[in-house]
Amino acid sequence: MKNIKNTSLEDFYQEAAAFMGKDVKVLLPPGIHKEIGHFNVFDVAETIKGFKQKSVMPYNRRAYYKISLIIGKNRAEYADKVIQVKKNALLFGTPKVPYHWVPQDDNQAGSFCVFTDEFLLKNKSGVVLDELPIFKSGGYPIFEISDEIATEIRLIFNKMKQEIASDYEFKYDLLRNYVLELIHYGQKLQPASTLHANQNASGRITSLFVELLERQFPIESPNQKLQLRTAKEYADRLAIHANHLNKVLKETTGKTTTELISSRLVQEAKILLKQTDWNVSEIAYSLGYEEVAHFSNFFKKQTSMAPLAYRS
Repeated sequence: MKNIKNTSLEDFYQEAAAFMGKDVKVLLPPGIHKEIGHFNVFDVAETIKGFKQKSVMPYNRRAYYKISLIIGKNRAEYADKVIQVKKNALLFGTPKVPYHWVPQDDNQAGSFCVFTDEFLLKNKSGVVLDELPIFKSGGYPIFEISDEIATEIRLIFNKMKQEIASDYEFKYDLLRNYVLELIHYGQKLQPASTLHANQNASGRITSLFVELLERQFPIESPNQKLQLRTAKEYADRLAIHANHLNKVLKETTGKTTTELISSRLVQEAKILLKQTDWNVSEIAYSLGYEEVAHFSNFFKKQTSMAPLAYRS
């Protein structure tokens, strides 16, 4: 059976360790293996050095949430919007809203924490991240903040850094409270209002769509089900209208949203048929088809072959 592993958090640590010149094990917080979910906190200045070689700082949405205090001139690029930050910003990164963060000068400072939804689920408050306004699809959760507020936020991050290095038995319970404090702080603020659509919007939408599409794959097990299937679902994640997404993709690629999704689906179906021993029903389910017949009809329409005929 094909052995495919989702290593997005691992990739984050491998890349961060390389940029910081440290061993991955050094970056992992003490005692985290005993926890449900994952949490860690970093200095922007310490990690930005390696990223300076890149024009864009990529964000892996599939694995974790991210809250950042960014001090410096920056630009955030969403599918059809650009947000300019002149000095201080509080940013909430979510698996639901893809974006690129582009530093505009060398004077970058601040802190950021990364965590999974499982980490906060252990909190007795019963917080479900995707139900919070700040993490819902369709928004741009970047907040320009004053120097005074930046100082207050910095104090919370400093508490995080001190606590994660401590040997206090219940430190992760305290860290959960600090994360919730940042979330509530953000929900009381207003989003940055400097929004600009520019001539690169079409290319950016196309790039983010392709990135979002590719991040649905590979399918790792027959119990994993594809999260996004329809053009509307992709448009919702990109916070744009489905008709606009279709128009842009048609102009930039010559294909509709549905055609691009179908092409990638059949590509993955071929891989699963050739490289795994999953039965057709399992493959159909993992690709989002409740009925095997619907998957077989789709595959035959795309390839002129039935799934089992292709496999043999």
